[in-house]
Amino acid sequence: MELFDSHAHLDDEKFKEDRETLIEQIKQEGVTKLISAGYSLEGSKKGKELSQKYDFIYTTAGISPNDIPQTEEELWIMLEQIKQMATSNQKTVAIGEIGLDYYWNEENKELQKVAFQKQIEIANQLNLPIVIHTREAVMDTLQILKENQVIKKGVFHCCPLNRELVKEALKLEFYISFAGPITFKNSKNAEEIIKMVPNEKMLIETDSPYLSPEPLRGRRNEPRNVKYIAQKIAEVKGMEIEDVASITYQNAKKLFNIK
Repeated sequence: MELFDSHAHLDDEKFKEDRETLIEQIKQEGVTKLISAGYSLEGSKKGKELSQKYDFIYTTAGISPNDIPQTEEELWIMLEQIKQMATSNQKTVAIGEIGLDYYWNEENKELQKVAFQKQIEIANQLNLPIVIHTREAVMDTLQILKENQVIKKGVFHCCPLNRELVKEALKLEFYISFAGPITFKNSKNAEEIIKMVPNEKMLIETDSPYLSPEPLRGRRNEPRNVKYIAQKIAEVKGMEIEDVASITYQNAKKLFNIK
């Protein structure tokens, strides 16, 4: 069984002590493709380095809503660097993670929207999909996607378990990526949302080192734990885990144009 972790942060400091050992281990344990997702200028640079060092690792480049600077002038400089980074690396498979986050940042909503829209423009210029982060900002996120054409579409990473969001995202032809929260015992709507998403539109991810799935909550999350996400989907949909792994693997390859 081969697994594709479509969103992890292997650049994170939590992997500093054992990153290389872990990367070798996860490949041996069946995670044969992985995206180390960018979220800041530095994170995007480190993701690029990892993608160039390991054959099975790919990356994204983007500035998340939690990492945008304080002024538009600083933002333009950052986004030019993101564009150059994506252009110079064939293994940059998307622009992201980008989007809106009103949970952590309410004071700069307008600048978040500008950053989101400008990065959609970059994705369109480079013919790349986008990876969307949204938290406590469902309506504004959907409004921007409806008002700004996204040529290659993309994915809602670690998608919030919100019926309206998933329904509208699917109408817009986006993929839905499931992560650790679908396994949480107190997770509302998880099974309903899993059933809402057609097989051909679902991805799986860990968002490592965050959001460890059951039965590993409280520990550092790792890409090998993506199997628990696949297992939960299999249980809810009445499928074999091998089939969930295969379907999500092929979906990720298709979305990110990986041969």
